[in-house]
Amino acid sequence: MIFGFIFNRKKVFALVGESGTGKSFQSKLVAQKNNIDLIIDDGLLIKDNRILAGHSAKKENSFMAAVKVALFDEKTHRDEVARRLQSEKYKRILLLGTSEKMVNKIAVRLQLKPPQKIIKIEDVSTQEEIDKALRTRRIEGKHVIPVPSIEIKRNYPNIFYNAIRIFKKKSTITPEGLAPIPTLHEKSVVRPEYSKRGKVIITQAALSQMVIHCVDEYNDGPHPEGRGTKPLGTNKNIKIKKILVKDADMGYRLVITIDVPYGTQLGGNIHDLQQYIIDNIERYTGILIEEVNIIIDKITEQ
Repeated sequence: MIFGFIFNRKKVFALVGESGTGKSFQSKLVAQKNNIDLIIDDGLLIKDNRILAGHSAKKENSFMAAVKVALFDEKTHRDEVARRLQSEKYKRILLLGTSEKMVNKIAVRLQLKPPQKIIKIEDVSTQEEIDKALRTRRIEGKHVIPVPSIEIKRNYPNIFYNAIRIFKKKSTITPEGLAPIPTLHEKSVVRPEYSKRGKVIITQAALSQMVIHCVDEYNDGPHPEGRGTKPLGTNKNIKIKKILVKDADMGYRLVITIDVPYGTQLGGNIHDLQQYIIDNIERYTGILIEEVNIIIDKITEQ
């Protein structure tokens, strides 16, 4: 009971922004300002200037594989980091992600509470800084990891590119009163393996085919996890009329227009269908599906 009480007092923060806008660059300063002890960034658990656990998404050979690492999709990876979190004494932790959905998913997988405070990159960076970070990412393929170069050279020498050293003044109490003390922050610039090889892109047509396949499987069931308020196979007349695929930051958003047979439990079966599509596409492709909106255009006869 005492342990649970202490655990519940731990506070989860999140820094959210599009890929390449400078989250990793700003993370140490955000942590310092908010007295945050630990950082979760692209598959790594970081404390002060050390990597405590996990492995970096930046070393993956493909963009899709990197997304899966950042989301702790592999059980051994997330279990390693979750166990280290349980053994660490900390009060505050910062999760980095491209969206609120992403940081919430990371929190669930690492057995953390949902973030109580969401900080947007626009709150801590100027538009000029964001634009510069985006240019560096898109043109040069460079990424930042918020630990000193010695850590990256030791763990990921193949992707190390350069080091950034920043002096910031931190106010502290001295015998003479409040005084600014200069502190050094070092970050590492890396070039991920997937940046060297180019980005893997899936076409809208291919993604639409996956959606059609998922709906066909859902109709013909049974569901592998037994989910659903109604036995699968009874909704054979669910028909897709239109699929709209929209590019998101690290994945895609889907808008699916369907006709459903009369008697379908819209609050149960349709929500299950949404999750079924997300789970299967993410599981088998590594693509992040940020949102699935289903529009019911017509109620048809059985």
